[in-house]
Amino acid sequence: MFLQVLLLFLLFHIYVAASSWSIINSLPGFPGDLPFKLETGYVGVGDDDDVQLFYYFIESERSPENDPLVLWLTGGPACSGFHTLVYVNIGPLSFDYAHSIGNKPKLKLNPYSWTKVANIIFIDAPVGTGFSYATTWKGYNISDTSHAAQTYQFLRKWLVDHPKFLNNPLYIGGASYSGIVVPVVVQEIADGNEKGVAPAMNLKGYVLGNPAIHSAHRYRNYVVPFSHLKALISDELYQSTKTNCKGEYIDVDPDNDSCLEDLDLVKECVKDINDVNILEPKCIDSSPTPNHLSNDSVKLLLPFSQLPRQWCRKDNYIFSDIWANDKAVQNALHIREGSIEEWARCNTSVQTSFIHDIASSLIYLENLIKQGYRVLVYSGDQDMNVPYMATTAWIESLNLTVASHWKPWLVNGQVAGYRVQYTHESYQLTHTTIKGGGHAAPEYKPEECLAMVSRWFAYYPL
Repeated sequence: MFLQVLLLFLLFHIYVAASSWSIINSLPGFPGDLPFKLETGYVGVGDDDDVQLFYYFIESERSPENDPLVLWLTGGPACSGFHTLVYVNIGPLSFDYAHSIGNKPKLKLNPYSWTKVANIIFIDAPVGTGFSYATTWKGYNISDTSHAAQTYQFLRKWLVDHPKFLNNPLYIGGASYSGIVVPVVVQEIADGNEKGVAPAMNLKGYVLGNPAIHSAHRYRNYVVPFSHLKALISDELYQSTKTNCKGEYIDVDPDNDSCLEDLDLVKECVKDINDVNILEPKCIDSSPTPNHLSNDSVKLLLPFSQLPRQWCRKDNYIFSDIWANDKAVQNALHIREGSIEEWARCNTSVQTSFIHDIASSLIYLENLIKQGYRVLVYSGDQDMNVPYMATTAWIESLNLTVASHWKPWLVNGQVAGYRVQYTHESYQLTHTTIKGGGHAAPEYKPEECLAMVSRWFAYYPL
């Protein structure tokens, strides 16, 4: 015990120069003091700490010393942790759209925050995302593997700085593109623990939401069967496409005219459908930075009751660009002056230069079965981007034992979704759908998703 404490002491003094953090008591746009503990800071990773990863940490509102510690990775890649915190309803704040006018967005409390039951770190990663930055151009050369390695390094250093959370159950979570990165980070932690790398982490499992564990084109193969199940294409077109294309809808023989004609008809049926939630309107992207607001975008800053056009969920995202680029906000968050030129909810430059060197994380998911972790995989059932049936397919490929067959789970006496549970020795995987949920399920069904994670973290059946 003495040696472990001494080692942590030495590690702290090695890392502390590369890390800094502050407790935030109030934020522009939120009335009064924050009723929860918010910490922001930077952790240096990479060569000579040339990458500075920014994070938001919010302590559990219930029992910080006992509740799980969750490191959450936002998808994209290169979408800020602030997006998950505010828009996906995993954090305790959201924008008050009804009262947000002009360049002064208002914030309000989210009653369905996962911080009701967990301590959560929201990280801006990879570098170039949100407020994270590099001190050298080399630092911006980022890939799936380096992103995962730096995230693991970040967590090690963060825990050295915050030793009181070393004994909390640790979970790594992420959604969408993070389905590639999360399993790699979990494997890094498992390997580090096995090798005796300090600090030892109390890793219990991981959480994946509508995860893209393969490269994006693989999911296009599910558009046809998903569209059929959701009545977006007819039985006749589905059967014809299935027969003519022989179940292959991506790498189609260019001489197979019958298949190509059918796929054109399918495309015509779904081209005006919002693929991240087929029940909501399809809209053009509307998240410009403050210096590039169009006249149409300025109209979106009116109270929502005065909007002269159909509401679109993407309209909400404009408020984060305005709020996070406000100097008063950056001062309140203790952002380092001159570290970034302009904050963006999702950094398209990073997305363009990002090196996708992991085509699939399935091999990592297979390896992790041997470690005996708990796994929660959830799927919004209205998501055509990463359909639930695609997730079901890779889970079934793991050849696990079904411990509890497909059945509904309830919230407030109503069906919130359906779940199936798998096991392999001490390994446990729960796959659940969120009825009516889209690609980021908690964004659409916050109450149901809070109930889901509350029960799962507590080892209760859904």
